[in-house]
Amino acid sequence: MDDGYWFRPKSHGFGAVPDSWQGWAATAVFSAVLVAIMTMMADPARWIVAAPVLVGFMLLCWRKTRGGWHWHWGRRKG
Repeated sequence: MDDGYWFRPKSHGFGAVPDSWQGWAATAVFSAVLVAIMTMMADPARWIVAAPVLVGFMLLCWRKTRGGWHWHWGRRKG
């Protein structure tokens, strides 16, 4: 299904999980960038650089999640 969304809401809790190859690629790139920042930079500079990267990834996930972010208690029966 190519509806422009890369993530879907988690079945339990708050947030999203990758639901397409684009979502998985974005997550992999984010993880690689974060690991590079944490290993190559010294304190406190790494936290100053990592914070906007994290916020940017969260905004991307939020905008690209089908149905938005809401608290979920699991799949409804029936």
